[in-house]
Amino acid sequence: MNTSSAGRLVRLLHFLGLVLLGGLIGGAAALVAMGFVAGVLWLNDLLWISPDSRHHAASSTHLVIATLAIPTLGGLLVGQLHRLLPERRAQGPSDVIAAVQTRRGRLPVSASGLSALSALMALGTGASVGQYGPLVHLGSALGSLAARLLRLSRVEDNIGIACGVAAAIAATFHAPLAGIVFAHEVVLRHYALRAFAPTAAAAIVAHVLANSLQASGPLLRVGETAMPHAWEYAAFLLLGGLGALVAGAYMSAILAVERQASRLPVPVSLRPALAGAMLGVTALWVPQILGIGQETLRLATVAGAYALDELALLLVLKLAATALCLGLGFSGGVFSPALLIGTLYGAVYGHLVLMLAGAGHETFVFYAVCGMLAVTAPVIGAPLASLLIVFELTGNYALTTAALASVTLASPISAQLFGRSLFDTQLARRGLDLSAGRSRALLKQARVDVHLTRDCVILTPATSVAAAVRQICHANHAEAQLVDAEGRHRGSVTLASLEAAREDGHGEAPVADFISPARPTLAPDDSLWDAMAALEHFSGEALAMVDRKSDDAFLGVVYEDSIARAFMRSSDEVRDEENSHG
Repeated sequence: MNTSSAGRLVRLLHFLGLVLLGGLIGGAAALVAMGFVAGVLWLNDLLWISPDSRHHAASSTHLVIATLAIPTLGGLLVGQLHRLLPERRAQGPSDVIAAVQTRRGRLPVSASGLSALSALMALGTGASVGQYGPLVHLGSALGSLAARLLRLSRVEDNIGIACGVAAAIAATFHAPLAGIVFAHEVVLRHYALRAFAPTAAAAIVAHVLANSLQASGPLLRVGETAMPHAWEYAAFLLLGGLGALVAGAYMSAILAVERQASRLPVPVSLRPALAGAMLGVTALWVPQILGIGQETLRLATVAGAYALDELALLLVLKLAATALCLGLGFSGGVFSPALLIGTLYGAVYGHLVLMLAGAGHETFVFYAVCGMLAVTAPVIGAPLASLLIVFELTGNYALTTAALASVTLASPISAQLFGRSLFDTQLARRGLDLSAGRSRALLKQARVDVHLTRDCVILTPATSVAAAVRQICHANHAEAQLVDAEGRHRGSVTLASLEAAREDGHGEAPVADFISPARPTLAPDDSLWDAMAALEHFSGEALAMVDRKSDDAFLGVVYEDSIARAFMRSSDEVRDEENSHG
């Protein structure tokens, strides 16, 4: 066997090993996800959060006390757990995206475990948050742990994370295709074959395990449906356009409460308890806003289960309750509430359209499901995965086509008005802007001070032009940096300008008289992206780096060719990762 054949065999075996690892991660993530969901359901039944348990409560007095106390105590526990976490908040899908898109990988096990426990407490005690966000993070943490234990590369760590994400979605939604697409669409944001096969293996294994061991069944059950009229597809399109505004209101409400929370005279660790108390008081009136709300979601797709005013009330209160819980620090996801809010919105819209059209309610479920997708897809930034969830849950092609009509307008409009997703908006607020693509985000995360050097010509401002020319030529450079006696940077001079000055008879003049026009300088915390932007306004050999906190103390220079090489290397790494076949 020649060297080339041996190399191909090694790469093939390594690739097959990644596929096997994906299957193992999928199995582990599915078991953990199912255990998490079972724990939430058990707590909901034990603590009188679920509708069935509330109907069988010991007495109405006990139920009132529990409704007020349980979410409040849950918030208190969550707040204390968050004191042990970095930034005093639970980690979620946005942290997973950041780890992959910056090629940082390595999700910490301790923070992931505490975040999962916090989410379990929040969901178990009735907080109006989602379970899929914590499950996505939990699955990704397992994938990252497996890659780290096997000492795999950062690229393969990202693949392990994607496997965990796909498995969590596949197991909980009973939707393996949606799990695969969600991992690529939201987390990886590319479709390299090297990542696709392990991710597919993880989703398939998770789906098989969930079907074998989980008795709860899919989230949404839809039987035979009537075919919508041709005119209704125009209504579905309009539903999608308006749904983008509902999605925007949902995201904006969460972010607005987060901003206002910092102004409250309440310690960070007690804010979830405050949200729990307010939730409990409201739940005495409308208990459907407690918890995930799966039963409410299923009923909202059934014509006649709720009156129009009930649907509108639930829509407003669920949106407000979710914004309150997430904005004040409860850990949990945004996916499940978006599903319910979207379904309620679609049901309200469907009631009005069918009433105005004088039509029956045979196609009511279409409006509810279209509303679900019109709100959820923009919130999580995954229109394709959302459509696949509907198709895999219902097996109804007509329903999926109607949902496609809604998503066609919902996602683009929301992206223009509010951004690609809530996750991306959260990351942008933390300093990671993915709106211009992954390459820019990587450049903005890469520090430029790693290319700093003192290998340059340094002159005092009083050095004569003639002496400066000799020193620059001797060092084989094209320019020099001027630094005064206190170590402060005073500008740069070029060999060309100094030679011209010497020829004009200014050989004994100080070089300070011939400083180049104001050049940009770099700071130690500047990124490679900042350096590339500075090069647009600069022509020369190197950029000086100064400490702006210490009166522009000179630290060294970063050469233009170092910046260019780092940029090309980063671009090549991204291109190789996104176009790798194995």
